[in-house]
Amino acid sequence: MADQIGFSLKKMSRHVAPMLLASGAVFGVMAIGPQVMGVPAMAAEKAYNLPSAKVLAKEPQKLRVAIFAGGCFWGVEGVFSHVKGVRSVQSGYHGGNKDDATYYKVAYGVTQHAEAVRVVYDPKQVRYTDLLQIFFSVTTDPTQLNRQGPDTGPQYRNAIVPLNTEQAKAARAYIAQLKKAKIFERPIVTKIEAYKTFHLAEGYHQDFMFKNPVHPYIVRWDRVKVANLKAMFPQFYRRQPVRN
Repeated sequence: MADQIGFSLKKMSRHVAPMLLASGAVFGVMAIGPQVMGVPAMAAEKAYNLPSAKVLAKEPQKLRVAIFAGGCFWGVEGVFSHVKGVRSVQSGYHGGNKDDATYYKVAYGVTQHAEAVRVVYDPKQVRYTDLLQIFFSVTTDPTQLNRQGPDTGPQYRNAIVPLNTEQAKAARAYIAQLKKAKIFERPIVTKIEAYKTFHLAEGYHQDFMFKNPVHPYIVRWDRVKVANLKAMFPQFYRRQPVRN
């Protein structure tokens, strides 16, 4: 019961650390060689070499917006911020009420929100279906239900939030394509959710990976995702991330 309504000790370091960082407090994070606090720098989930989408979204040649939920928004934001053609990435909460859209309420898993990112992109440089391929390949594990990595609960669910019929059509088609290809060892559980209001997360969450490159959580779970983006999608990778 305590795990359902409160923070576990494992989560505490992740949830408390950003507030301490925001307040300027020191909490003893030290980088030593390739490790941070004894955790290997390149230890995280498996990446997948997935095919390009067969069904493309018809997009006007102007800036577009996409929303993705794939676990902790630090890593999802970190990956998309390194994608060419992405103009901005903002961390936030999707799927719940405005009054509940705070980090510490969402973290309890009872607000209906998911940690998510809002991506503004230029279809002339990167298409929506390219973002889908990157999302499923290196950003999230689509076979994990209501969890991602060390984080558990519906607030860390895996979801795509289309903002128009073309995005919805492309998302459904790509998930069907991946299921048919049987690339994953377990069933894909990624949901396609109807858009509700996207609430911007607190300021200290924005650009979190860029601002906190040696944070233990970033090193353990997220840095490798950017490395995989660079290795697997060199045509889309850019060294300097876009910042808010």
